[in-house]
Amino acid sequence: MFAGGGTGGHLYLGIALARELERRDPARDFVFVGTRRGLEARIVPQEGFRVEFIVSAGLKRVGAVTAVRNFLLIPSSLLQSRRLIRSYSPAAVVGVGGYSSGPVVLAAWWLGKPTLIVEPNAYPGLANRLLAPVVNRVALALPEAVRFFGKKAAVTGIPVRAEFQEMPRRQHRAGQLSLLIYGGSQGSRPLNRIVCADLAELRNLSPGLRLTHQTGERELEPVRSAYRDAGVEGEVKAFFPHIYRQFAEADLILSRAGASTVAEVTASGKAALLVPFRGAADDHQTRNARALQERGAARLIPEIEWKPGRLAAELRHYLDHPEEIEKMEEGARRLARPEATRRISDLIEELARGGGRKESR
Repeated sequence: MFAGGGTGGHLYLGIALARELERRDPARDFVFVGTRRGLEARIVPQEGFRVEFIVSAGLKRVGAVTAVRNFLLIPSSLLQSRRLIRSYSPAAVVGVGGYSSGPVVLAAWWLGKPTLIVEPNAYPGLANRLLAPVVNRVALALPEAVRFFGKKAAVTGIPVRAEFQEMPRRQHRAGQLSLLIYGGSQGSRPLNRIVCADLAELRNLSPGLRLTHQTGERELEPVRSAYRDAGVEGEVKAFFPHIYRQFAEADLILSRAGASTVAEVTASGKAALLVPFRGAADDHQTRNARALQERGAARLIPEIEWKPGRLAAELRHYLDHPEEIEKMEEGARRLARPEATRRISDLIEELARGGGRKESR
């Protein structure tokens, strides 16, 4: 049983694990548990898996009234989760993130089922910090989170699509630079603004500069208009369904620092300028970006530091110094963990064979 979702990153992580476990034993059955508002309601059935729903909502980054209302849902969430676990009697329960994972994993512990949670960030989210005392094992993306979970933790990395791991290296030349602006599946308004503010300067920067820009659906037309007004050519789309293809063609990536993006950057061995989302819970994106920067795998540039002209200056530097892109790529490859899916699946199988509650003490 896989619990959580809400965002594409959490959801595809669970699907990747289910696919690996299914490959090992096609007779296995899987059920995902989430909310009707999350992406799991649409994506999980498309992927061929069963999905069940509970009533659950987040407690962070909401107003006081909403937080109280959401808190009052917890007893119902827990009882609904308990009924589902009693009904399906899973061999193991895996929390992949998102607010719906908390009550399901807690109910599993209540019923003595083996539990594992996946923590994709350098600083764990609230639900996983609260679950730390009761879960059996924890799979981590980055070693910075080990201190929160002690001996239960294993630094495994987190699953990404195989296409990111099989990406060939690019040759970098002075005066040639392909930039991918990647704000996630829904785009990022601040990243769009950073680029649009500098389009006039980028137009004259170098004939070897190539821009590929994922805007998100809501900002597609305004961004396209900005490109046209500035006389700048670029591949500008709301969404690239096979984003690993755009990764493969990029020398440098301008992106947020969410867990899934960080995993894709390291798995593909790409250089990145990371702009953390300031509103992320516990400022975890800044912590993710800092973890990469400290290992030479990316550069962290806070959103507040992006003034008009900054992007042009950054790109001018990398156009003149492609060797620095190569250094970041090497740092990213050192952080890549291509065996993440296999290692987490091994942990799940071990738990399923060994039982639950006694291991969590």
